[in-house]
Amino acid sequence: MIETNLSPIKNGKKAVVFTLGCKVNSCESASLMTGLKTLGYTVSDELSYADLYIINTCAVTAEAEKKSRQTVARVKKFNPNAQIIVTGCASQKAPQDFLKKQGVTLVTGTNSKDKIIGAINERGNIVWEENEYYEEFMPENPDKTRAYIKVQDGCNNFCSYCIIPYLRGRSRSRNVEKIVEEIERLSPVEAVVTGINLSAYNYQGIGLKGLIDRLSAVNCRIRLGSLEVGVINEEFLTALKNLKDFAPHFHLSLQSGSNAVLKSMNRKYTREEYLEKCLLIKKHFPSAAITTDVIVGYSTESEKDFKDSLDLCKAVGFADVHCFPYSKREGTVGAKLKELPPSVKDERMGEILALKKQLKDSFIQQNLGKEFWVIPEDCQGNFTVGYTENYVKTYLLGKVEDKKVKVVLKEPFEDGAIADIL
Repeated sequence: MIETNLSPIKNGKKAVVFTLGCKVNSCESASLMTGLKTLGYTVSDELSYADLYIINTCAVTAEAEKKSRQTVARVKKFNPNAQIIVTGCASQKAPQDFLKKQGVTLVTGTNSKDKIIGAINERGNIVWEENEYYEEFMPENPDKTRAYIKVQDGCNNFCSYCIIPYLRGRSRSRNVEKIVEEIERLSPVEAVVTGINLSAYNYQGIGLKGLIDRLSAVNCRIRLGSLEVGVINEEFLTALKNLKDFAPHFHLSLQSGSNAVLKSMNRKYTREEYLEKCLLIKKHFPSAAITTDVIVGYSTESEKDFKDSLDLCKAVGFADVHCFPYSKREGTVGAKLKELPPSVKDERMGEILALKKQLKDSFIQQNLGKEFWVIPEDCQGNFTVGYTENYVKTYLLGKVEDKKVKVVLKEPFEDGAIADIL
């Protein structure tokens, strides 16, 4: 059950839905924003004065949980009398951390986000339903640029370091036709297909390749969220090549380049298999960006294990590496192990961050002088900013009104490259 003491809602008020964490959270927040609009709210995703705040939390690391708790205090500074709803992984993991905070009027977990709008509207208690995939409010896409399409939730992997399967529940997938319907209704320039464990997508026997096959008629660029090694094979990559417009950016989770650590983490592949799949990707998509996650300083990681991670990163030639120090998650198998000293984690983080910069700089250099299609998304100073299909952040001088432009990358700039429109 969910604790609630909501007061009556009046139309014409302002609401803020603030998101921490992954792209799946962003999808769910977009659905909540659509639902709030049906209740008469003016809705924003940026922290500012509001009558109602919904904080969509994250618990993937200890730092993410800390930021989630701190956000409650931040919103109270804008309006001490506002109603505050906390939802997501951090509140699923430790609801008491939020219930005790003054001003919080409702705390829900990961599988009741779709009930929040009803709770606001009806003031009723909410029962968690964890066994079925829920169909949320379909989010709006007013700028018609990028839409995040959530197709799957939950995870069955139970990696030793990860709390998410305990918070999100078992893997469940969304109706194929509903996914296609949402993309067609939103008609974005780019659709990002995502899930908590996207590779586990399976709706009534239709796996991720089957979903990709069904998306081959969609008239927009398709980009995929994070993938697992096991889904990469000839058939899957061929299906991606058959899409009308595929963005060759593969975020392929690694976590460690050491076979011993991978086994300790309960990851289901070896470093050799991982490298083989990366080479297969590059065979089919020579200009592909391969990015990854690396956990630094897992409890069983020796100095040699860490060097194995660095060596594998170099061998793959990642376009970028999302690296972070291991933090113990209570309730996981890994929490039973003794953590490495913070000084060891800090030293190793320094090394991998230096390598991350080298690899990213090298990838940008490899793409200079080449032509790409960029979807303008935002303005930063005198530049319009967007991303190439292989996810190089691109800076275009001046304001660009077109929804998609062909460019040539000219030179490194900031965290990407300056380009000229062709």
